[in-house]
Amino acid sequence: MNLDLTEEQKIIQDTARNFARTELEPVAAKLDQEGDRETFLKNLKKLAELGLMGINVNAKYGGSEAGVIAFSLAVTEIARACASTAVTMSVTNMVNEVIQAIGTEEQKMTYIPKMCSGEYYAGGFALTETMAGSDPAGMRATAVLDGNEWVINGSKMFITSAEYAGVFVTWAVTDKNAPKGKGISTFLIENGIKGLTVGRAEHKMGQHASATNELLFEDCRVPKTALVGKLNDGFRTAAGELAGGRIGIGSLALGVGLAAIEYAARYAKDRRQFDQPITNFQAIQWMMAESYTELEAARLLLMSASFKKEQGKYFARDASMAKYFATEAAERATHNAVQMLGGYGYTAEFPVDRYYRDVRITSIYEGTNQIQRLIIARDILSSMK
Repeated sequence: MNLDLTEEQKIIQDTARNFARTELEPVAAKLDQEGDRETFLKNLKKLAELGLMGINVNAKYGGSEAGVIAFSLAVTEIARACASTAVTMSVTNMVNEVIQAIGTEEQKMTYIPKMCSGEYYAGGFALTETMAGSDPAGMRATAVLDGNEWVINGSKMFITSAEYAGVFVTWAVTDKNAPKGKGISTFLIENGIKGLTVGRAEHKMGQHASATNELLFEDCRVPKTALVGKLNDGFRTAAGELAGGRIGIGSLALGVGLAAIEYAARYAKDRRQFDQPITNFQAIQWMMAESYTELEAARLLLMSASFKKEQGKYFARDASMAKYFATEAAERATHNAVQMLGGYGYTAEFPVDRYYRDVRITSIYEGTNQIQRLIIARDILSSMK
């Protein structure tokens, strides 16, 4: 197997890395501690202008058409500087891919170019509900056809970018009598439409710059053409896109983990105790060795899952393995980074504090790591003859 990157993949990686270092890294701490929505949105717009909001999207719709590996590489580089920006980028790419996969030509031409160009700062993925997190098939939001309109009622929780997303890919029950998970459909709902209210932003442990909100649908009327994909086939679509989204979240976690351990390693080279650099001590060396080894293994798992998706092969198990391993490896790396800085690692003056908080959610969203273990185990068992 040739693991060398193509020229196009290198260009995407370099573009993301340069942008992260010059535009995101200098403001990441301020966005985390004080908030600066104007700067955050400007950076999202710049990401779109660089072609990073539709990396695996056809050029016909304004995408870069660079593939899944390039997407993973780019998310990792952006996350090294700002996880809040990276999650917005990852979700927007996922929304674009949903529309590209199942939308009509009119739907694709209406929404994808707006997200790829930055006219829409972001896209929203409205699936999770209070009683339907790890069990999305148990959702309660409903959509009822009334003449030429769908009337949507219900709520969605923990929706990334809800305050500034231009459009939401939204799931709702369209057949209450169907077996669980079989009567769910997918809709494209524009932000600002009557009957849709974006709730207050959640106060989170980390990723402060990225807004996370509740969506409330109260007799929200959308045109019949808002249905995207086949009627009552939405759950299958959601499950498939979540698998791809796990590559994005694993890549994000990898970037945060690398940023943390690299910062800690450089700090440790200069930090002296007992009249010598602390990197001379086995305890520090082992933490570095463990973290770098685990993060490299995570990178290879992500590359494998990305390659299979890009080739049109079955990749769901690979994506779950990559997401599960990468996020936990990154959590361990940020833990080690804080430990290596000692008391300074516990202060907000050093970025490892932010890395530690930002990475924690990655083992929860796009399916908790407990759910990933179930998916992996069931896939293994189902493949046995």
